Formats: sequence, structure tokens, C-alpha cells
Amino acid sequence: MPRPTLYVGNKNYSSWSLRPWLALRWAGVDFDEQVIALEEGHAFGAIPGVRAVSPTGKVPVLVIDGVTIPDSLAISEWAAEQSPALYPADATARAVCRSAAAEMHSGFAALRGALPMNIRRRVQVAAWPPEVAADIARVTTLWTALRTTYGAGGPWLFGHRSVADAFYAPVATRFRTYGVALPAPLEAYINTLYADPDFQAWQTAAKAEPWTVEEADALYG
Repeated sequence: MPRPTLYVGNKNYSSWSLRPWLALRWAGVDFDEQVIALEEGHAFGAIPGVRAVSPTGKVPVLVIDGVTIPDSLAISEWAAEQSPALYPADATARAVCRSAAAEMHSGFAALRGALPMNIRRRVQVAAWPPEVAADIARVTTLWTALRTTYGAGGPWLFGHRSVADAFYAPVATRFRTYGVALPAPLEAYINTLYADPDFQAWQTAAKAEPWTVEEADALYG
């Protein structure tokens, strides 16, 4: 099979791109990568580089032997088929892991809007609107429950790197960027993610990028 190509957005800002990129790296998939700069003030579909490779006008997109997969969860599921260890071995735990990833994929709109991913930035936000606080509380409750029930207390949500960890990695960066206070065990979980060699490779590239989105960089400034 030819090497797949993953098209991603700016690594500092594109949370959707980080998720399947980690899943593919953790699965040991040998793939090529193309970064497309997502320009400030332009919808994804209006960026020629995105529209040229994505039928939905969004990234990430995985191209496998001419077949296009334009969805982060679908790409991660494909990665897990190459490396089944990305999901727990137990059938019930697998279902819970898929549920956690799907909840991130389709939910937490308030958190996404108020805390855009911005890996390079550090700022302390004093208080959150109720709907954002509710999303933060849901994430922390879920992380605690998963690590306790399926991860034996850590370091990962299900005891080892999983699709769920890949999907919540951008949230971990948001919590660090905006100074969200967390219990010590969850700070340890974020430290685990930040210490992962593949995440560190993404972070290094994000910090080196020349592109900025001024609206995101000025938020809470």
C-alpha cells in the first residue's frame, strides 16, 4: 500500500488535526504530512489549499491510495484498525473508549468556543461563563472516571495510549494555555500527554510555525 498522506492545519491552532495525527503516530503508521495554513478571517472552505484536497472544505484529511477520508474520527478508526491496541482489548472498555472519543468529537461546544487551541500561549483566566464551566466539569469528571475504572489510576485514560487520549489531547493543551485549575491526578494526566514523544514533536513544530491568528492570540489579553 502506498504511504498515506495526512493533510493538517496549523499545528498551533488546529485541534481537529492533532487528534488523528496522534492516532496515526501511536499506531505506527508510516505516513506523509502536508500542513495547510488556515488563514485568519477565512472559512476553511474558502482556502484554496484546503478545498483542493478536501470535499468538505475542512482538515484533517487522510488520502490512502487515492481514497479521501475527511473526518478526524474516521481517520482515527482507520488507524486503530492498523493497530488494535489503540482501543482496549475488553469489549465493554472498547465501547466506553469509543463513546468518550465520540463525545469529544460532537460535544463541548462552549469549551471549544471559549478556549480555542493555542499551544504557544499562556494566560490565566479568572472565571468562566456557566456553560464553559459545565463543559470543563464534564471533562474532568470523565477523565477521573475513566482513569479510575479503566486506567488503574493512570497514566492514560485506559491504561495505555488510546483513541480517547488522542481526542482529549487538544483539551489538555487548552487547559494548560488558559490556566484551568485541575486536581493533582489530572495535572499528572496532562503531564503524561505533554511528555509523550509524539505530542512533543507536534508541539515543537507548532512553536516553530510562522503563522499567527491574531484574534486567538489576543483572547483574554
